[in-house]
Amino acid sequence: MASPAPPKPFGPEETRRLLHRLQTPAVFPDMAAGWPALLWTAERLSRCLGDQVVQFRLGRKEEMNAPLFETQCSYVEATLEQFLSWTRPQTGSRLGPFCEYPSSEYWAYADYKYIALLLQDRPAMFQDVRWSDFGFEGRDGRESTLWVGSARANTPCHLDSYGCNLVLQVEGRKRWHLFPPEDTAHLYPTRIPYEESSVFSQVHVVRPDLSRFPLFRGSRAHEVTLEPGQVLFVPRHWWHYVESLDPVTVSINSWIELEADAVERVGEAVAKAVVCALKSEDDPDDWLNPTEEGVAPHRDNMRSLNLALRACDRRDAGGRIRESSSDSGPPKVPFGPHLVPVRRQKDAVPPQTTGGQEVTSSGEEAPITTNDLLDCLLHPDVVARVTELLLQRHTGSDGSAPPPPDAKDTPCTASPRLLSRPHGQEDFG
Repeated sequence: MASPAPPKPFGPEETRRLLHRLQTPAVFPDMAAGWPALLWTAERLSRCLGDQVVQFRLGRKEEMNAPLFETQCSYVEATLEQFLSWTRPQTGSRLGPFCEYPSSEYWAYADYKYIALLLQDRPAMFQDVRWSDFGFEGRDGRESTLWVGSARANTPCHLDSYGCNLVLQVEGRKRWHLFPPEDTAHLYPTRIPYEESSVFSQVHVVRPDLSRFPLFRGSRAHEVTLEPGQVLFVPRHWWHYVESLDPVTVSINSWIELEADAVERVGEAVAKAVVCALKSEDDPDDWLNPTEEGVAPHRDNMRSLNLALRACDRRDAGGRIRESSSDSGPPKVPFGPHLVPVRRQKDAVPPQTTGGQEVTSSGEEAPITTNDLLDCLLHPDVVARVTELLLQRHTGSDGSAPPPPDAKDTPCTASPRLLSRPHGQEDFG
């Protein structure tokens, strides 16, 4: 007979209220105590999945001062057993496709794997993940993703346009480098490579090239090493770079949708329409992330934009999504042994340039590229202003008429990540 789960330091409703109030990343050290998902080591998952293959992203273990985006990685389809054999000092046929990538030179990452698809033949395992302890009743592995990586596997620094994030560390340790939304200008945002709902940084935040990105000196890095059993809360629009520290790491996350995401979907529709209008699938530049299915026609992108605008009709007179919270005054968060804030790192950026060569003028300025133009057109501040203007036009609050009735009835299709709750999310707050 299974032993009862240990008591939680916070009840579900109290935890949900805490998440609503938290303005900075924080770690819950013991809220996941007793979760069966803590037994989801890579070894156990390998036994569960057997010969089922998953895609791994591979990158070189090089000391670079530029981000390694997914468009620059290699990919293999392999089993978890082959991955585990590869992480150990051995050779032979058991490595499968990993045999072409020496583990001394490469890291591997099975990232962003939807548990609902990965374990669709084992639905009972969904209940091993218990986000209901955080106040999201009925939320489990079906609304979560799995991440399995080797040492030094990493995710480039980026922010997620939608929602906030809960991350459970199951096996091994991961180091998180986080930056507040106010640091966006210091992180040189870009939408190339393009991926819906992800804004990347051009800076390698661990080894920054300050000769190219001098404003990064003003960034405010927060850093935490997430240990097995701990849950990290990442608030909305916080930038993050994540790196695996141990030979094998496993983590599970779930994105929680916010009311503000309705407006964010308008901005994402704007970004997609602009990117696809200026780029094409045969562009020699690797500008489209492998997670994207291809370039949508402009007509479809405009339909998606109009659908996203109509989804924002539940707004107050100021054009903002109504907040359902009744809290007033400054947020009160009981930090302590059961809820630990992620602290800002002092002097995280050295005073001298890190890596790279000093830029010297050759007397000839480099021409502006399409990517340079997109970085300006799709800067988060610009997209936010365009979104605001579009919402005003949609409601007629700027003096213009709203769309005619027949336009609302036009059959159309749109990206499910724009119109439905992404990642199976539910309203939060």
